[in-house]
Amino acid sequence: MAVKMRLRRMGAKKAPFYRIVVADSRYPRDGRFIEEIGTYNPLTDPATVTIDADMAKKWIANGAQPTDTVKALLKKQGIM
Repeated sequence: MAVKMRLRRMGAKKAPFYRIVVADSRYPRDGRFIEEIGTYNPLTDPATVTIDADMAKKWIANGAQPTDTVKALLKKQGIM
C-alpha cells in the first residue's frame, strides 16, 4: 500500500480550503483517507497552515510520501 500525505479540497466553489490528510495513493483526491493531520487555508493573508507535527513526523517515519505541495508546507512549518 503506497501511502501519501496530500491535500484534500474542501470549501465552496472559488473558496478553497484544504485538509492535509494521509491517504492510500489509489484513492481519489477527495475520497477515503486514513487520518487528518492538519489544515491549509490559502485565502487568508498570510495563508493559514496548522499541522500536527508529531503525527506528520510519525507518518513520515512510517514511510508516507508527502506530495510536493505538502512537502513545501512541512518545510515552511519547520517539520521537515
